[in-house]
Amino acid sequence: MLVLATLCWSVSFATMRALSLSQQHELTGASTWFISSYCVALRFGLASAIMLLWCIRTVRGLTGSEFWQGLGLGVFGSAGLILQMDGLAHTDASVSAFLTQCYCLIIPFWIALLERRWPSRPVIVSCLLVMVGVAVLARVDWQSMRLGRGELETLLGSVFFTGQILWLQRPCYARNNVNHFSLVMFVVMTFCALGLAVASQHQPGHWVRAYAAPASWVLMAVLVVISTLGGYLLMNAWQPRLGATEAGLI
Repeated sequence: MLVLATLCWSVSFATMRALSLSQQHELTGASTWFISSYCVALRFGLASAIMLLWCIRTVRGLTGSEFWQGLGLGVFGSAGLILQMDGLAHTDASVSAFLTQCYCLIIPFWIALLERRWPSRPVIVSCLLVMVGVAVLARVDWQSMRLGRGELETLLGSVFFTGQILWLQRPCYARNNVNHFSLVMFVVMTFCALGLAVASQHQPGHWVRAYAAPASWVLMAVLVVISTLGGYLLMNAWQPRLGATEAGLI
């Protein structure tokens, strides 16, 4: 199930890159922060509406634990995605895909720091294999690799993705309803991104022009259905059944 979730997310790299490039062409003078945050707000706003319809009969039973779990996931997730998408506007999709995987290294070393012991040899080897494998498959050009704005934002986004994975693993949330805390997560991500979009917009007309082209809605539909509802619901339901290190590597 986590492999399937990863497949859903992999679609988002090229999709967000295509959407970002088309909107930069259409929205002359618009900040990349506005384009990125507006996309995240719309993406998770639509996902929130669908999730609300899906669990409308049970949502009144939302517990405090489910709310706090969704809140944490939403804050970490929105920060990571906005940084990742804004970074995509300043670097190649292949470089973004490679650098995003840095949480594969951060998670085991964070756990090792908490437990005051070095990661096991299989974990270290697995981390290196993942990073090398992604670099090869993404065809990362090491000669052109540099730590510019796009690369630094992607790395920082990976830190927030680490927080998201670790927050989902907390034992106190083990019995929560996945639909309920996923709904809270989507709503929180919507409003976090919307706040940044409002703060970074330069022209009111950009709100309409950003999605005036039919192709933009096709790309958004792919993001909502496959990468959001597909990827995140699979992650939220199945990731807690594994350890954080194993889940991160997958």
